[in-house]
Amino acid sequence: MDTPYHIIEAKGEVVPIILSIPHCGTDFPAEIADDFIEEQRASVDDTDWFLQDLYNFASEMGITTIHAKYSRWVIDLNRDPESKPLYNDGRIITALTTTTDFLGGPIYQAGREPDQKEVERRLEVYYWPYYQKVEELLGELLKRFKNVLLWDAHSIRESVPTIRPEKFPEMILGNNDEKSASPKLIQIALEELKKDYQVNHNNPFKGGHITRYFGNPSNNIHALQLERNKNLYMDDTERHFDAKRAERMRKVLKANFQRQIEALLEGNL
Repeated sequence: MDTPYHIIEAKGEVVPIILSIPHCGTDFPAEIADDFIEEQRASVDDTDWFLQDLYNFASEMGITTIHAKYSRWVIDLNRDPESKPLYNDGRIITALTTTTDFLGGPIYQAGREPDQKEVERRLEVYYWPYYQKVEELLGELLKRFKNVLLWDAHSIRESVPTIRPEKFPEMILGNNDEKSASPKLIQIALEELKKDYQVNHNNPFKGGHITRYFGNPSNNIHALQLERNKNLYMDDTERHFDAKRAERMRKVLKANFQRQIEALLEGNL
């Protein structure tokens, strides 16, 4: 059976971290592809481009990666399955099965938007299998380690006026107001990321549904979401991968992961 995700297996000695990249998918299932406006489908602007390439070092560190196959326009893996809003401050956030892009432009051909039956089908076929696989991966690690970390990776354009009138900070670490991970892991991430980048904490994003769903420190599962501006690892047009910028970020991410691994193995969280 075709799966709605890709797995990059850990190499060498496995460590207690799973990397999730839910918004890098660009494919559209054949059964619904023609429902979308062809020009929109050809260039899915709301994609977290190249994140799986940015994190290409993860497997060598012993980290297993799961990343989405399909575009978030098919179904957004980081939204509530019942379409409950993640924020209640009036901001515009695209929905579980959005009918517009971030800027409010239509993505479906007129009259081809998904009805409730189709939404439920997409949940069953594309959404829940991703969650079930993440749960399986975390469960496997919990058999070997006392504590595990789910690192949920995202990127966003530097400026999205429909979400926030001003530019975003370079990075945003989200952990559901410090409820999805231990204070120690949160502090490590902030310390390491801030060595090279401007980092906000839980503002304006505090982690989407994946972070909130899986993060449960009382059960030794910790979850952190990192949002970063695309122009930190892409060029200024936010369309093309920039190897020099990406390598700078990789050094910071590697150092963060190394300290996270040490803390998880020590177990005093």
